[in-house]
Amino acid sequence: MDLQQANRILEQAGAAARAGQPGRAVQLYRQVLADYPDQPDLWYNLGLQLRAGAQYEAALGAYGEAIKRGLAGAEEAHLNRAVILADYLRREDEAEQELRRAVRLNPAFAPAILNLGNLLEERGARDEAIAEYEKIMPSDDGSPGPYQDLRLEALARLAHLTPPQSLQSGLLARLETAAAGKGAINPETRANLNYALGRSFDALGAYDEAMSAFHAANRQVRQAGPAYDRRTIAQTVDSLIEAFGAGVLQEKPQSQPPRLVFVCGMFRSGSTLVEQALAAHPDIIAGGELDLLNRIADIDLAPYPQSIRTLSDENAMRLAARYRSDIVRMFPEARRDGAVVTDKRPDNFLRIGLIKRLFPDAKIVHTVRNPIDTCLSVYFQHIDQKRVGYASDLGDAGHYFGEYRRMMTHWKSVFAGDIFDFDYDRFVAEPRASMERLLAFLGLSWSEKCLSFHEVENKVKTASYWQVRRPLYRDSSGRRRNYAAHIAPIVVELEKAGIGS
Repeated sequence: MDLQQANRILEQAGAAARAGQPGRAVQLYRQVLADYPDQPDLWYNLGLQLRAGAQYEAALGAYGEAIKRGLAGAEEAHLNRAVILADYLRREDEAEQELRRAVRLNPAFAPAILNLGNLLEERGARDEAIAEYEKIMPSDDGSPGPYQDLRLEALARLAHLTPPQSLQSGLLARLETAAAGKGAINPETRANLNYALGRSFDALGAYDEAMSAFHAANRQVRQAGPAYDRRTIAQTVDSLIEAFGAGVLQEKPQSQPPRLVFVCGMFRSGSTLVEQALAAHPDIIAGGELDLLNRIADIDLAPYPQSIRTLSDENAMRLAARYRSDIVRMFPEARRDGAVVTDKRPDNFLRIGLIKRLFPDAKIVHTVRNPIDTCLSVYFQHIDQKRVGYASDLGDAGHYFGEYRRMMTHWKSVFAGDIFDFDYDRFVAEPRASMERLLAFLGLSWSEKCLSFHEVENKVKTASYWQVRRPLYRDSSGRRRNYAAHIAPIVVELEKAGIGS
């Protein structure tokens, strides 16, 4: 094709990309690249659209071609490759290599440095993570510089890893100054500074100051929208109860390796802790927070859950086989005999009916914790407003807890023998007895290593990763007593739902 025709096709590709049509954009970019393969920018754009279309291996290849063909600013492509490798393919070693390549190409490239710090932090390399964050600290006088939001994010992470030791701490003062800064700071970045400030005050026993910081953080998070819709979540629970009554299982359970354990419950109810304890068992592979069930429900089974009524056993087995195939692709060690893989996504409590439809022999570990402590902990953590809209308001958190409890009551009436309540507060008080009961439920032998879970060297991709890198602690159990003057909105909603506090 001539250059004029190629430019017309590229305009169409750009329009498709802007319209959220990655498949169409990929087709058009490939059409031009067939005649103009030496254009690195086109390979880079192709990589962007392949990633948007969840074609991750192909996206890695496209970015690689862009780099090989002399892409200007190749550190961007290395960063994008790292994100795919870490977040979607779980190949963290390769992701770290890509980030280090990006930093070698551009030692001042803050996005790669911040991501490298995050990755090191998730992998338990605390001192190395601190060193990366310190490279991109904002200026002491608060004056804006390049990548200012990312530098402020690094400050918030540094405060998490090296908590202020007194109310007179210089780091605490820097956090307060940054959080109150009048510059053009991204609302989510400002929120993260306030969350870090709240956690710092909480650790120092300044609970009223902590709550003021958490209030500020959540006001900023709510700006990301959408607002929590109480009617919608109630209707969601109603539809799931209606769709998944008795008799939704396959007549003949299909037992295929690897064995699956789903850990779920309210956010901040101890799911990361229990998965990390299980990960210490020689038979268990910790899968972390996976998005596989959501993709099945939202794409393959749309409109869900109405489609569950017409889901044939044949299609259910096909979807189950694909899930297991994805698990083995991400965790090759899952091929070994006797392997057990955990899928720890807290909001999968909404997917328990789907889990039991696809995997009738799967076990569900339901993490539970004091309702008010749970709601406070959710409020104290930056959770994506688009995903967990209730987290930014104490009353909404209490309302959601009521709907969650209603959902779990239904699942237990249908799948009682396959759901195990794992009590966070009991675990921190009686770890051995709690783990003995859990392993017995899973049909696994006792392992003393499960009590030394903080020594497990694996990646923990969750807001709780440093909490599970140390032995059991009781700081968060009974947190409600420190915030008794602030919990009325939660209590009101729990009482409406008939839940005691």
